[in-house]
Amino acid sequence: MIKEILPRQAKNLQAAVETMPADKFSFRPTEPQMTFGHLVAHMIDSNYYLCAKASDTAQPKIEPAKETDKDALTAALKASFDFCTTSLAKVDDSKLGDTIHAYGGREVPRAWALIALTNDWADHYSASATYLRLSGLLPPTAQPKK
Repeated sequence: MIKEILPRQAKNLQAAVETMPADKFSFRPTEPQMTFGHLVAHMIDSNYYLCAKASDTAQPKIEPAKETDKDALTAALKASFDFCTTSLAKVDDSKLGDTIHAYGGREVPRAWALIALTNDWADHYSASATYLRLSGLLPPTAQPKK
C-alpha cells in the first residue's frame, strides 16, 4: 500500500517546495515556528530516517543543505524520495513485526516506521500548504487543472 502512496506524496511535496519562491525559504509564520527551509530540511531527514528504518537499509550520510538554498533543498528532497522508492521496494512484510529502535531509543515494531512515514507526509504537506497560502500562493493540490 505504501508503495502506491509514495509517488503521489512525493509529487505533491516536491511541487509544494518548487512552488515556494526562493526568497520565501526564510519565511516563518510566527517567531517560534520553523522557517519554510527548515521544514524542507526536516522532510528530507524524516524521509531518510523512516525509509531506512522501514526497509532495514542503511541510512546514507548526507551533507545538509543550507536552509535558504532552494535549489539544494529541492534536489535533496528529490534524492530523499528516490531513496525511499528504492528502499521501500525492499521492505520484507515478514519483518514488519521485528523490533527496531525509533526516536529516543524507543522499541517499536518495524511497521511503525511505515505508519509514521505516511503520517509525516500528510503532516508535511499540510504544513507546506499553510506556508504557501500565508505567502499568497496556492498549494499544488488546490491549483486549477492545467
